Amino acid sequence: MAIRHHIIERPPEAVWAVLENPGLYGEWVVGTSASRPLDDRWPQVDASLEYSVSMGPWSYEGRTTVRRFEPHRWLELEAHIGRLGTARIAIEVRPWGGHTLVIVDEHPLRGLGGALHAAPLEVLIQLRHRSMLTRLAEVVERTTSPAPAASADAQALKDAHPPGVRS
Repeated sequence: MAIRHHIIERPPEAVWAVLENPGLYGEWVVGTSASRPLDDRWPQVDASLEYSVSMGPWSYEGRTTVRRFEPHRWLELEAHIGRLGTARIAIEVRPWGGHTLVIVDEHPLRGLGGALHAAPLEVLIQLRHRSMLTRLAEVVERTTSPAPAASADAQALKDAHPPGVRS
């Protein structure tokens, strides 16, 4: 299984605002040039979106379906990749201080991709995830504001007791 993680310097709510917007998938999912919901239920279980993949003169229309959704925690998708079958893509979102830890776990699920799954495919998925998580962070950070700065009281306390100085 290809598992990768990335810290996004925004709170989990900001990450979910992007994950819950099917129109933004084309901006952060590597290989996807556009995405559009097939109904207005995204990201509820069994909701789907269509996506386009374009490489030179070749293009492909695919579909991704939500298989598990636990708001503000899990989004598991099944991507239908034509003759290659399907892939399971699990996205876990965890609070990480004032930021968010996003963990992606992907592997072929059905069809030819599952039957031919081997180490070289894992390497390609890892490279894809590295880029995908960086792009997700960029979209989240571009579309949301940073977390509010520490309150004046917290800053005053920090100033009164600098690190390494004992009272």
